[in-house]
Amino acid sequence: MLDAGDDHTALAAGAGLASSLSGAAPGPRALAVQAIDMTKRFPGVLANDHVSFEAAPGEVHALLGENGAGKTTLCNLLMGLYRPDEGKLFIEGKPARFRSPKDAQDAGIFMVHQHLRLVESMTVAENVVLGAAGARQLRFSPRAVEKAVAEAAARFQMSVDPAARIWQLSLGQRQRVEVLKALCRGARILILDEPTAVLTPQEADQLFSSVRDMAAAGRTVIFISHKLPEVLAVAERVTVLRHGRSVTTVPTAGTGADDLAGLMVGREVSLAPTARVAHEPGPAVLELAGVCARGDLGTEALKDITLQVRAGEILGIAGVSGNGQRELAEVITGLRPTTAGTIRIGGARLAAGGPRAAIDLGVAYVPEDRMGTAIAPDLSIAENLMLKSYRGKARGWGPVLSRRKAIANAQEMMARFDVRAPGPTTLVRQLSGGNIQKVVLARELSCQPRLVVAASPTRGLDVGATQYVRRVLAGTAAAGVGVVMVSEDLDEIFELSDRIAVFYAGRVVGTLKATEADRHRVGLMMAGAT
Repeated sequence: MLDAGDDHTALAAGAGLASSLSGAAPGPRALAVQAIDMTKRFPGVLANDHVSFEAAPGEVHALLGENGAGKTTLCNLLMGLYRPDEGKLFIEGKPARFRSPKDAQDAGIFMVHQHLRLVESMTVAENVVLGAAGARQLRFSPRAVEKAVAEAAARFQMSVDPAARIWQLSLGQRQRVEVLKALCRGARILILDEPTAVLTPQEADQLFSSVRDMAAAGRTVIFISHKLPEVLAVAERVTVLRHGRSVTTVPTAGTGADDLAGLMVGREVSLAPTARVAHEPGPAVLELAGVCARGDLGTEALKDITLQVRAGEILGIAGVSGNGQRELAEVITGLRPTTAGTIRIGGARLAAGGPRAAIDLGVAYVPEDRMGTAIAPDLSIAENLMLKSYRGKARGWGPVLSRRKAIANAQEMMARFDVRAPGPTTLVRQLSGGNIQKVVLARELSCQPRLVVAASPTRGLDVGATQYVRRVLAGTAAAGVGVVMVSEDLDEIFELSDRIAVFYAGRVVGTLKATEADRHRVGLMMAGAT
């Protein structure tokens, strides 16, 4: 922890941060990164098969590919997390062979991972200097560190309170901290792995502006994303990986989203919206009346929420992150207590009893945090698939679970939901993001729910997985199930929703039919206009 020393306590870490930001980036004499025939094998898997890739100083270069195409493995090779079995790597024109991430960081290479790696109990400033080379003094001045972090945040247009603790921040703000941590430590080559997966459209636009500033200052940004429009908006060139191989590198100028999608999957792809069949919704499956709830900070996060969802209907919940959407999903699923109001599911009142009470009333939940909430990463696919149904007689006899039945159930679910893995005993943490989400959908939808709460269901997924999840949600609604879909992707909201409820400051500022809505109107409502 930082010691509350006086202002003139020397802070080597803070000074180091300031100097790393003010230092000039290397000139354009050599390629910033040049990987030649990089190959990485794991037992039974050829993750990278002679991949070649290069990026210039001052360039934003995107890496595209389906889940499992080898993008993250390549970046882990660049970061020193893995060692290549074959191939050569040059950084700023010099041969490089990293034995650890520290070697890569000493060479100016940093990676911001999709799943954030912050200490939640510590402040922003403490996370930024945690483990930094200059942070090994016996005494620190919190104010000096916070000042250095605030200056970095201002320079790169990443507004965040240096004194705030990580657990108090939204996911979007936490992402800024990860980026600031790399920049403050002198990153010349910055790898962003799905950086907008936790950002609202407004935050994403701000990040793109910051990325352009980094490139203009001579830094190289390697941008990994499944969102093709944002790749076309921010990157100058795109390298496409497929089945572990580098397929091609193309300029974004003159290239369309359908072209990139086709290169990713190896066939023509249409990004047409998911088809919805017009139908008349059934009776109400979810009714909220005057619901209030407190957030993690103890302040009121939901204020007098009144909503209804009918059978066969998708209600889209739109809003800027941190306006009560997460708390709404948690009160419906029994994860967060209410302080006022009533919740009825299928006509029955949801009593205080935690998630079990909601499950018993037929509520399925697809959380926004796949790794932290939705699954048990160190359990197998079969074990994750039975987390909600292990009490049933179909899984065993009394307190004894049947491994044979669990495996058979998992095989059936994997085939039905197209989960691609070596087998039911594969650990879930070894799967791609898209396959993890399929496991979650298989577990939740196989319980025959009357209501599905899906929070950011396609966040961080590739084109194919996104289209698959959207088709599943549309099909679930068509089968007569009510769906509450919380999403910060307005395109997704408009594509799937029958009605849209817009949240601002913990309140519903308006509910409208999707056919009567437009982005400008919804955007104004997200800013608080009623």
